[in-house]
Amino acid sequence: MKIFVGLGNPTPEYSATKHNVGFMLADRLADEFAASTWREHFNALIAETFLDGEKILLVKPQTFMNLSGEAVAPIVNFYKLDAANLIVAHDDMDLPLGMIRLRPKGSGGGHHGVESIIQHLGGEKNFPRVRIGVGRPPANWTVNHHVLSPFTQEDADKISAALEELVPAVICIFREGIDSAMNKFNPKKRSRNDESNHSVDSQ
Repeated sequence: MKIFVGLGNPTPEYSATKHNVGFMLADRLADEFAASTWREHFNALIAETFLDGEKILLVKPQTFMNLSGEAVAPIVNFYKLDAANLIVAHDDMDLPLGMIRLRPKGSGGGHHGVESIIQHLGGEKNFPRVRIGVGRPPANWTVNHHVLSPFTQEDADKISAALEELVPAVICIFREGIDSAMNKFNPKKRSRNDESNHSVDSQ
């Protein structure tokens, strides 16, 4: 069994904001799988589906971002799930807008939703992350203003493309594990030779 959690804020005024890209990916996956209707349980909206005979839960916590662990931990504990079978998707200001990055585990990295999940799982950090870049705040903007603001149309198009790419990436995590998905879908680092060739070409 796998549990996919997309992080976000539950009320309509936040639906198109940067902080809600996790919810957006959960919705894309629900459409891809033609998952069952979202139902409220464990202080979250949950849709159920199957992949290759394995049960998959798609989860959107309804606690607001900073309290995400209050919804996620009871679900994980109820199903007695190993942390490696929990996948959490969230916005990430440390990545350029539209960039995606898969990670096998780690700290919260300053993301309050992830930090809440770690706290309520008793400090457990060994669950895969799906990071979706939303970029840094513009000059004179606070972090809250940035992540709680909607995308421009141009930026919304970039996020939509990133979410489209992440659907097969998450399916790969379900089927083959995070290491295989990272190898296939993480942006590749260029070698020094590649960078040198790029430098020559661009002169």
